[in-house]
Amino acid sequence: MSLLVRVRELHRAVAPLVLLPLFVTVCSGVGYRLARDWLGFERDQVHWLMTLHEGEWLGSTLEPVVVLLNALGLLWMLISGAGLLIQRWRRKVH
Repeated sequence: MSLLVRVRELHRAVAPLVLLPLFVTVCSGVGYRLARDWLGFERDQVHWLMTLHEGEWLGSTLEPVVVLLNALGLLWMLISGAGLLIQRWRRKVH
């Protein structure tokens, strides 16, 4: 099995695992910022969004683990996705 096939399979396997955590992170971070800046909410009114965004609700032990896994998952998806896209472009040129 070629490296490209392995990367594609791993990319496909990891995608469902990182989708929900990244979606929650994006929505809570954007929601917090827009609620503060555009809707005029005070920090205390929307702090629950930042708690969700940062994984604070998981406790001090799991919070850094979840943040690290979220970051690694996003980096993997970006790097492997970019690699797969570049390979597709190369095949179309040749």
